[in-house]
Amino acid sequence: MNLKLNLAIFEPDIPQNTGAMIRICSCFDVNIDIIHPASFVLSEKSLNRVAMDYIKNVKISEFDDWKDYMTKRNGRKILLSTKGGKSHYDYYFNQSDNLIVGRESAGVPEYVHQEVDEVIKIRMKAGARSLNVATSSAIVLSEAIRQLKTI
Repeated sequence: MNLKLNLAIFEPDIPQNTGAMIRICSCFDVNIDIIHPASFVLSEKSLNRVAMDYIKNVKISEFDDWKDYMTKRNGRKILLSTKGGKSHYDYYFNQSDNLIVGRESAGVPEYVHQEVDEVIKIRMKAGARSLNVATSSAIVLSEAIRQLKTI
């Protein structure tokens, strides 16, 4: 069983954001999952370029697609979405949770919303559309780590 927080990126489409999330996960001691297909080539060379030397300090797991991810990844699946009903401040995290972010361009399809255990949001001022996925990841991971006192 997974005994460490995971951050999953659903079908990443901006390499720089993927690199930023790898850096965030490295600094927060969190594993990272990449759910394919990605809109860019995820080679060791390309990941090293966007994630710099932070990549050596994080465990990256790749999944063929959503179904593969759901079959192989244990623990609660928690989607970060502007459509969430509960604030991340009001959610109680477990050490084996999997936080999921969608594509910058389109979020996640409705079936992902339906299959996760919880959909949470970051409270923002009225009229604000959304935060960058890397920024959102850092905010929610920070709260999860604060609750769990893992670092």
